[in-house]
Amino acid sequence: MERKLERPDKEQRRRPVESRSERLDVRLTRTQKELLQRAAGLTGRGVSDFVVKSALDRAEETIQAHEIIELSERDARVLFEALQNPPKPNEKLREAMRRHREDVEMR
Repeated sequence: MERKLERPDKEQRRRPVESRSERLDVRLTRTQKELLQRAAGLTGRGVSDFVVKSALDRAEETIQAHEIIELSERDARVLFEALQNPPKPNEKLREAMRRHREDVEMR
């Protein structure tokens, strides 16, 4: 089985080296620990490094999933069209804008 060496990406190379002074304590079952040890061993990492890398990867995926909106091609066209040619404000929107101005000016 061929092992791929991971090289730091550009962002990681530009970041200043940060000392690892923070701790994160977790409790887990024997089965969970054995699973993590097995997976770490298969990747050639220590358990701590494996857990930290896995958790950070998942954290980045989670954040990205909540920050990035993916649109279908059709929805992207509709959004672009609305931004390029917005409809004229109707009465409800004008009223909301008036209330907003009043609220903001009162503060």
